[in-house]
Amino acid sequence: MATMTSLIGLINKIQRACTVLGDHGGGGMSLWEALPTVAVVGGQSSGKSSVLESVVGRDFLPRGSGIVTRRPLVLQLHKTDDGQQEYAEFLHLPRKRFSDFAAVRQEISDETDRITGKTKAISNVPIQLSIYSPHVVNLTLIDLPGLTKVAVEGQSETIVQDIENMVRSYIEKPNCIILAISPANQDIATSDAIKIAREVDPSGERTFGVLTKLDLMDKGTNAVEVLEGRQYRLQHPWVGIVNRSQADINRNVDMIVARKKEREYFETSPDYGHLAHKMGAEYLAKLLSEHLEYVIRQKIPSIIALINKAIDELNAELDRIGRPIAVDSGAKLYTILQMCRAFDKVFKEHLDGGRPGGDRIYGVFDHQLPAALKKLPFNRHLSIKNVERVVTEADGYQPHLIAPEQGYRRLIEGSITYFKGPAEASVDAVHLILKELVRKSIAETVELKRFPTLQADIAAAANDALERFRDESRRTVTRMVDMESGYLTVEFFRKMHLEPEKNSEKNPNRNTPSPNVDSYTDNHLSKIGSNVNGYINMVCDTLKNSIPKAVVYCQVREAKRSLLNHFYVQVGKREKDQLGAMLDEDPSLMEKRSQLAKRLELYKQAMDDIDSVAWKQ
Repeated sequence: MATMTSLIGLINKIQRACTVLGDHGGGGMSLWEALPTVAVVGGQSSGKSSVLESVVGRDFLPRGSGIVTRRPLVLQLHKTDDGQQEYAEFLHLPRKRFSDFAAVRQEISDETDRITGKTKAISNVPIQLSIYSPHVVNLTLIDLPGLTKVAVEGQSETIVQDIENMVRSYIEKPNCIILAISPANQDIATSDAIKIAREVDPSGERTFGVLTKLDLMDKGTNAVEVLEGRQYRLQHPWVGIVNRSQADINRNVDMIVARKKEREYFETSPDYGHLAHKMGAEYLAKLLSEHLEYVIRQKIPSIIALINKAIDELNAELDRIGRPIAVDSGAKLYTILQMCRAFDKVFKEHLDGGRPGGDRIYGVFDHQLPAALKKLPFNRHLSIKNVERVVTEADGYQPHLIAPEQGYRRLIEGSITYFKGPAEASVDAVHLILKELVRKSIAETVELKRFPTLQADIAAAANDALERFRDESRRTVTRMVDMESGYLTVEFFRKMHLEPEKNSEKNPNRNTPSPNVDSYTDNHLSKIGSNVNGYINMVCDTLKNSIPKAVVYCQVREAKRSLLNHFYVQVGKREKDQLGAMLDEDPSLMEKRSQLAKRLELYKQAMDDIDSVAWKQ
């Protein structure tokens, strides 16, 4: 018996864990579905509540007309040693013991109303009640709302189907034992309980039939054919029950006394005396407990497999959301650095091509920069009118003698200044891309999800670093443009000057006009503009290649190398409390971890207990 007690107690423990932690579904069969249970099914006024009270030996269920049971009641019975006080506990009130069973009845009613309201509505959210008593056997029963055929005033039009769907959701499970309650004073062929049990368990392997109200049958009639399995055969024996009469209930007749009266009824009955040893609530409880123990033993391998699977999944989930952090400052600092390294890894993957985003930087250099360079207003700057104005202003009161060198320099310097716009735009574009990659990397770093404060700190530190890199990059590309203005490539103009001399040598008879003759003609000004434009094109080609190098060196390279270096220095100087504040987690995540840890501990304990008792003979 000790082994049976331990096994059913273990199943009770796991069922409580499943209920409180919501393990009622998922991929494949859930752990809840794998656990053997006994579901009590019957029509309204079939005596279902009286059967449960007889099994428990206590008057504790709400009574009334219509639908009284409006939520499933998971009733776990725990046999205690003789002489110990009886008490009850609700899962939703874990630290409160009820020794007054009238208070238990009221709490069931109040808890039902808490979910359904003071209406006649139903809910599939179970109430879990444990009763500890020397007068019970170890057993778990689920009391379901009574089946009905019509909706009454105040009920939903779908109430009939809603109740049937709820009942089916329990008894369709292959590990559910069905306790089908039918009143003996009605035709068994019309029994709601037998009808629905036959639909989900046509072979009758999981169904136990219970006949109530045997004492209320018409004189001259009996239910012997049903109880002996001749009228409707099940694979398990039928059990007859004689509940307390309404007069007994009104007089508050003790359930233990009622059990004694029930035994006397069967023992002295001319119809049922030969079946007396297999009748009554006490026999039913013992029969169900022994069968439940047998089913549990048969299901142990599958239960163990599912518990092991659940343990693996819980460990994986805890690893995913992160284990609890140690309280000392060293461990906290280590955790912060771990999170930073995880973020940095994701960020580098974005830049190096392991994740999308880094290719957008190349797009700046390959598309955006060349397009911006093409749009620079050199045609306007080097128009004949503007060339004439710049050259004239550069000459001052003394016109140039041979070539307008100062005019050339001013035209070139003015043109080169335009390159600062596209250069700085490239810097800013890459800066925005890097900022976006920081945001994405923080969002994609799984380890960081549990620490919103640390996420914000890393984002702020990374963006500050990117600002510094951007400023340095701007200074660098601006210097590069200024360098092109500060020292011109003289070879370009020397080669250009040699071209006319070569042409003169090839055509010695050609008349060369005097340099000062018609020096301001459109032809001459157009030639100056063309020469300057040629030089600017050369500078443009140079900057088109060198600006990306500078941007990558100052921004991308530094972001990969030292994005959080300044942050590391700051974190290393912080005190324990400051480090703890950085690791302040989302309360919902902390609650989730706590629930997962509790669930894991319960399952591990259940596995240890099963290993210690399951295979005892």
